[in-house]
Amino acid sequence: MPAEIVNLNKFRKSKKRAERERQAEQNRAKYGRTKAERMHDDGERTRGEKLLDDAKLPSPGPGQDRKGGDEDEVIPDTGAEP
Repeated sequence: MPAEIVNLNKFRKSKKRAERERQAEQNRAKYGRTKAERMHDDGERTRGEKLLDDAKLPSPGPGQDRKGGDEDEVIPDTGAEP
């Protein structure tokens, strides 16, 4: 009984293809997320960023100190004692 002739290139390619499929399946299980999960996470991140941005104090403009007053503002001395 003669042995079956096998094309080694086809055998190697099919073996490599099967290995890639197995690896892809493992990656899908490990890293895969549904579109709904990604959208939910994006929404959470956006809401968090908006909350932080809304809580920020406005930066002082030129000529203002941190308390919001003008640096150049001078209280005139009227000469009267309080």
